[in-house]
Amino acid sequence: MPRKTYAEKINSAKVMLAGLKQYSDRVGKRGLNADFISGLVTLHKNAQELDNEQEDLKAKLKEKTAVLDDVVVALDKKMSEAMKAVKLEMEQETWRTFGIQASR
Repeated sequence: MPRKTYAEKINSAKVMLAGLKQYSDRVGKRGLNADFISGLVTLHKNAQELDNEQEDLKAKLKEKTAVLDDVVVALDKKMSEAMKAVKLEMEQETWRTFGIQASR
């Protein structure tokens, strides 16, 4: 069985909390008292906040990755232009000075 996602786990906790609150008198007999439920509420809130923060960070990462991809494309174009110019102008023996390993 596949693992549950964070969102699924957080939703399961929400459903569990609703049930625990509704039947607190009965589950309290088994040790799931108000303190236990309160602790579960706190953990649920923390998990929800952290999940939201993580999703925000994922979106920001995708934005930065897109910017980086654009810059790398521009870098590749400039490097290609520079390599062509060096190969046309300089003797092959000096190409290593420019980091060029290829031959003509």
